[in-house]
Amino acid sequence: MLDISCAIATSLETPDHVKVAEDLGYRHAWLYDSPALYPDAWMTLGLCAERTERIGLGPGVIVPSLRHPMATAAAIGQLEHLAPGRVRVAIGSGFTGRMTFGQRPLPWGHVRDYAVTVRDLLLGEMAEWEGRKIRMMHPVGFAPDRPMKVPMVLGVGGPKGMAVAAELGMGVFVTSPVDRSSLATGVDCVLLSFGTVLGDDETADSDRVMDAAGHGAAVALHAMYERGMDMSRFPGGAEWAAELDAMPDDERHLAIHDLHLIGVSDRDRPLLTGEWLRRAGGVRTADEWRSHLADLEAAGVTEIAYQPAGPDIPGELERFARVAGLL
Repeated sequence: MLDISCAIATSLETPDHVKVAEDLGYRHAWLYDSPALYPDAWMTLGLCAERTERIGLGPGVIVPSLRHPMATAAAIGQLEHLAPGRVRVAIGSGFTGRMTFGQRPLPWGHVRDYAVTVRDLLLGEMAEWEGRKIRMMHPVGFAPDRPMKVPMVLGVGGPKGMAVAAELGMGVFVTSPVDRSSLATGVDCVLLSFGTVLGDDETADSDRVMDAAGHGAAVALHAMYERGMDMSRFPGGAEWAAELDAMPDDERHLAIHDLHLIGVSDRDRPLLTGEWLRRAGGVRTADEWRSHLADLEAAGVTEIAYQPAGPDIPGELERFARVAGLL
């Protein structure tokens, strides 16, 4: 059966929203970790742990360059203490977590070494980082007892990440379905999903739909531009890209990722037609969502991480919970 979780663009209201998700029956809450856009994920996860009892908690996804592996292991230990048995962690090469700094994603060899080091530290083993031996030295009362067997998945977007997940026997956190034949049996395949449930008399270009689903449609544009794709396929796309191209190299990234996965910037809004919201923003009717979820389960996805957006996060969580069969 497909597990239904949520992904949250971490905000000051996230602890309240995660409590709503728990009450609605969501399995897990993944909190985005991108400090140029969102408040600290670990502090927010701690607040979420104190306000909830059942829902799983964890960052999705950690970017290795943001923290030393020991800092990450210590943070995981603290969260495991606050929410025992409820913690899962996703680690990736970095999209906005690095691109908002004007940096490219990390090499997968580095991500692999980081994930292995964090895992080994939590197990109480000696690890090596930057040429020095390290281990969790915390005595009783300063961290949970080791070993801590906290499940981990890797945020992957291509064959290199999939190969590392297969090598380490870890599950994956993805933005599109993948061939999971290379992955270990029984591991999670978590699919990040955006969008909203279209009302019976609602159009895809309505203001509510734009607020609730524009974030996903806009991030698709950001990713296409970052990959050097031709934006002239969109009405006004060539001019949109030219405006970004004309910006100084050392600050262009700030404009590209403005309101990334939070909302829609004034620059992006003209490109977000109802058609593109339907195609890339996850705007579907209730019946379309049910069919889509069934197709994803058949394709090997084990868990949906649905990210709501807009001014009514609790309402979006409830709409999706209904079509996903939680209510």
